[in-house]
Amino acid sequence: MFEDLLLAIRDWFYAVEGETITGFIILLSLSTTVHIFIRVWVIRLLHKLDEKTSSEWYAEIIKARLPQRALMMVPLIFLYLGVDFVPGLNEAFEGFVMRFTAALMILVTARVIDALLTSVHAIYRMLPKSDLRPIKSYIQLGKLIVYIFALIFIIASLSDQSPWYFLSGIGAIMAILLLIFRDTLLSLVASVQLTNNDLIRIGDWIEMPNFGADGDVVDISLNTVRVQNFDKTITVIPTHKFLDHSFRNWRGMSEAGGRRIMRALHIDLTSVRFLNYKEIQELRKSHLLKAYIDGKMEQIMAYNETHLGDHPAVLTNARWLTNLGTFRAYVIEYLKRHPRSKKELLMLVRQLEPTDRGLPLQVYVFTNTTVWAEYEAIQADIFDHLLAVLPEFGLRVYQQPSGADFRSLDRKTDQRPRY
Repeated sequence: MFEDLLLAIRDWFYAVEGETITGFIILLSLSTTVHIFIRVWVIRLLHKLDEKTSSEWYAEIIKARLPQRALMMVPLIFLYLGVDFVPGLNEAFEGFVMRFTAALMILVTARVIDALLTSVHAIYRMLPKSDLRPIKSYIQLGKLIVYIFALIFIIASLSDQSPWYFLSGIGAIMAILLLIFRDTLLSLVASVQLTNNDLIRIGDWIEMPNFGADGDVVDISLNTVRVQNFDKTITVIPTHKFLDHSFRNWRGMSEAGGRRIMRALHIDLTSVRFLNYKEIQELRKSHLLKAYIDGKMEQIMAYNETHLGDHPAVLTNARWLTNLGTFRAYVIEYLKRHPRSKKELLMLVRQLEPTDRGLPLQVYVFTNTTVWAEYEAIQADIFDHLLAVLPEFGLRVYQQPSGADFRSLDRKTDQRPRY
């Protein structure tokens, strides 16, 4: 076909009359002039209009180059329609020019739709709740489909065949397309599930240890999800990996407005004992413990009067306050009155199973902020106080002996005279 076209162009070049060449040159010149006029004046006018208007959506349309690309269609239409008016133009050459121009028009149309989709996405991002339903992956899929069809129509135009001729044979190459676009198709399915099930949003804090991701989601696209870690590095995760690997989303914490503190104090088991009466009276002076001690002592006295019987001096027959139980009550009251604890969320102090490192006394409370620095400061403030007040209850924190402890012990046991 192309050999026949070249022969036709050669024959037309030798047989063509001067007015035909002149007419074709004039047509090209007029099309070029229209193109230059649009590039220099019309587009410049659009930019000046953008500077004078405060419309955000218009600025996004200009930024996506939608009108610029659409106006490129004008010289092509001028050329496509003007070929018929060139006198004496060879039919084969005229057909080639029209098919080539039509192919360019298809390409420009695809680029216009590309810019339109980009503008739609940018305008959608201006909406207050756009992060809840990101559509970037759908926009990218739409662009991919547009360019695939544009490629088919361009090939059909240049070869002077019907597009259905190529579309009918697309099933034969489906296996190759599936192989080439395997990750894209998997990512499309993953993206649909992530968005429809609202699993991740832009701005969510996620953890995905398999990829070393621990930070905020900054972008969700068709093929990748970008996470900015807290050390300001960027982790790029293929979208379809979110269906294969588990991840943690901290959005619930942010929406609740409180972040959990779950840390244990390891109490030395040898320091747990009953309080004597003098210690109880001293602890009763604390406004955090007065109500607890009064109520507890009333229950204890009533129980002891009923159950002590003939052995009032036997401690195992009676009930009494322990330093650990009183300390737990103190911690609860302290947390309830702490100005940075979130009172409406779960708050408790519980004993865990004793280990060779002592008795873990776990503090479980939520702060009224999710800001990392503030959360760490509140947590440190709470445990600073608890560690400092612990000796007032006769309790000790368990700590494994260090080298300095062994050296001190060695000096105490070695009492030999030194000369």
